[in-house]
Amino acid sequence: MRVPLQENTIIWPGNTLTPPTDRASLKGVTLRVGIIQSVPYTIVQKTTDSNGQTTLEYIGFIPDLIERLKTDIGFNPILQLSPSNQTYDGLVETVNKGINDIAIGDITVNSKRRKLVGFSNAISETSLRLIIRNTPDANVDLFRFLKTFSVKLWILILTTCISSGILMCIIERKDNENLTDRSVSSQLTLSIWYSFANMVGYGADFAASNAAGRLLTGGLYIFSLIIVASYTANLASELKLAKSQFVISGIDDLKSGKIPSSRIGVRVGTVGEAYYLSHISRGNKNFYPLTTRQSLYDSLLAGIIDVSFIDEGIGTYVINNVYCNLTLVGAGFDTGVFGIVTPKQWLYAQDLDVTLLSLKETGYIDDLIQKWFAVRNCPDSETTTSNAMNIEAVGGIFI
Repeated sequence: MRVPLQENTIIWPGNTLTPPTDRASLKGVTLRVGIIQSVPYTIVQKTTDSNGQTTLEYIGFIPDLIERLKTDIGFNPILQLSPSNQTYDGLVETVNKGINDIAIGDITVNSKRRKLVGFSNAISETSLRLIIRNTPDANVDLFRFLKTFSVKLWILILTTCISSGILMCIIERKDNENLTDRSVSSQLTLSIWYSFANMVGYGADFAASNAAGRLLTGGLYIFSLIIVASYTANLASELKLAKSQFVISGIDDLKSGKIPSSRIGVRVGTVGEAYYLSHISRGNKNFYPLTTRQSLYDSLLAGIIDVSFIDEGIGTYVINNVYCNLTLVGAGFDTGVFGIVTPKQWLYAQDLDVTLLSLKETGYIDDLIQKWFAVRNCPDSETTTSNAMNIEAVGGIFI
């Protein structure tokens, strides 16, 4: 006997039997949006009205983006500023625990965070950079000017000077009246002085009197011309290089242990900490802990730490506009993306992603980057740094 199959009827929203073909829309939805102060992504300003009431005003890359999303999607954002000691991992946790509906900031996507929450399509690419004090690690070396040539070359030049003087004495001692009436030691001394004076372009107390002497003098002129030109070029190059040498040149110096771990500042709860633990210390938290980005800058300027990690975009903005005596070194590393934090399997994810993709395709995201990151208020170090030679470079001459 054949038993007929029983079919279940699905009633979709709106009391319809037809499955919906559209995505869930954020239009009219109120969202608690977690943000974190991070210049120039989110800048917090206090404003006071005529009644003495103080309110917080948000400007920057993220507030502009939120305002554009509000206009295009039609949702109602309620901005909730994170405490100053809030970490990025902590901000992600606020979405995971339902304190915020979403979180928008320079929040990098990584596996640890992805296990807890969802992320929108990428807003922008990002990478880590090393930030240090803009002070070359140049030890005072009063005899730096002598290191332009190697010791062997200096010995060869001295040998050439002495041997040329001896040869001049042999050639000129019988024909030159300035040498004939002198002792052998006096003849040698005066001839070596003649050789040295012609090499440095000073001019000797007598002139060559025969063809062989003049030929030797011409050879000394050519020799000194080449040596002096080479010395001048190498000395200029050495001094310029000395001005541009820093404590480290890139991330490989940290991996090789060139900087003690206690001198490396790492902000807790950031991708910088995750990178340090996985690629440098192998899980050992032996770094100098930092709680805020401001403490990072203060610790660098005070000499408490020598280097720290920073997002490339923020780092570029800071050294160009806020802390002119800090600089970035080495190439970017740990490249990734940052996006909007959402709950896992969020109902409105597609609506948000489609809008973000549209903003990227129309160039709006690039315009925001240009608006907030292309500004520069610090003087260009290459044009303002004096090229004058300092005492430390040639101080040995005066000793």
